[in-house]
Amino acid sequence: MTSGTPVTVVHGSATDPGLRRRVNEDSFIASSPLFLVADGMGGHSAGEIASAAVVDEFSKLAGRASLTVDEVHATFAAARRRVEALPPGSGAGAGTTLTGVVIADIDGEGYWLTINLGDSRTYRLSEGEFEQISVDHSIVQELIDSGELDAAAATRDARRNVITRAIGAGSESEPDYWLIPAEEGDRILVCSDGLSGELDSDAIRAVLVAERDPQAAATRLVHEAMLRGGRDNITALVVDAVGVRSRARRAGHDTLPGEPADDHVDGDTLPRAVVGGGF
Repeated sequence: MTSGTPVTVVHGSATDPGLRRRVNEDSFIASSPLFLVADGMGGHSAGEIASAAVVDEFSKLAGRASLTVDEVHATFAAARRRVEALPPGSGAGAGTTLTGVVIADIDGEGYWLTINLGDSRTYRLSEGEFEQISVDHSIVQELIDSGELDAAAATRDARRNVITRAIGAGSESEPDYWLIPAEEGDRILVCSDGLSGELDSDAIRAVLVAERDPQAAATRLVHEAMLRGGRDNITALVVDAVGVRSRARRAGHDTLPGEPADDHVDGDTLPRAVVGGGF
């Protein structure tokens, strides 16, 4: 449990390489005020190095009561520089997604500051309502948004793991940010696409509702994804708000303006540049 912060939390985490991969290219931090998952890409150990570099940079902020938008964005910029500077043979050309929440204090109120780049996902279960906070940066999501593809077909589309934004891998894209008033009883799930690629929203929600302990919920989510194929690395962080300072009452999400927002082996995440086109 973490106290003395705008949002007091308990949390659990679980990760596994899956059933088809030798290396786990997912990295994560689950240490208040940061709960982030980075899903590396690039093959062999390159993706692992890229995701670890990003998480290591954000780990420097662990232990603070809360973070500001400027602190998160400055750390993101530093993480990107580290990935871009990886030398040949040590991850050069690799990339990673990044998603999750950090605890923020806005005028004395507790908020979830959500960051997302790529197709790893952040969800919230609040007062019985389950929603995906983040928006996938992927070709199939663009096709869904344009009406050219429905959600059911997207799960089978050969391009479902091709992303349009990343840290590294030739991308200079910026992440999306959202500020969401925290409520006591909120349950946040942060996961790599190895989880969301195996379990649909109904299955994820069912586990989050059934398992009251956040560690049990994270462990079971990874286990369920393994049972359904485990084709990719799987990571799940479950974060419960057990206390919120000056409880916010505003409805909806506050999206920050300005800065943005082929089949392949075993469902690995690939940047769009790999299959043609640019970011």
